[in-house]
Amino acid sequence: MKHSLLIPLFALSLASPLAAEEEPLSLMERGAQLFFEGLMEEMAPALDGMADLLEEAGPALQEFVAEMGPKLRDVLEDVDDWSVYTAPEVLPNGDIIIRRKPDIPKDKDTQKAPQETSPQIDL
Repeated sequence: MKHSLLIPLFALSLASPLAAEEEPLSLMERGAQLFFEGLMEEMAPALDGMADLLEEAGPALQEFVAEMGPKLRDVLEDVDDWSVYTAPEVLPNGDIIIRRKPDIPKDKDTQKAPQETSPQIDL
């Protein structure tokens, strides 16, 4: 019985590839690896603090999105191209305005494209 199992096991061991030795990392790869490991160690406390802050702010953000979501969606639907507006400004009374850039025409689509003039023939 033992001999009948030895033959297939021996055949499988010959058929499987030998364990390939991994090439050691190049100096550049090792340097990059050490750099990113150090960066992760340095950033870990800040990321933990940010996670705590987000947990605290989560309910307030959910309430904000629930209240302002439909209104923001309406504004986004009304504005086709945000690149024609300046950054929002807060006025002394607390109002927020978004002005149109002065050098942009009111409606880009309604402007006439330059007409090509065909050569004139004298008759």
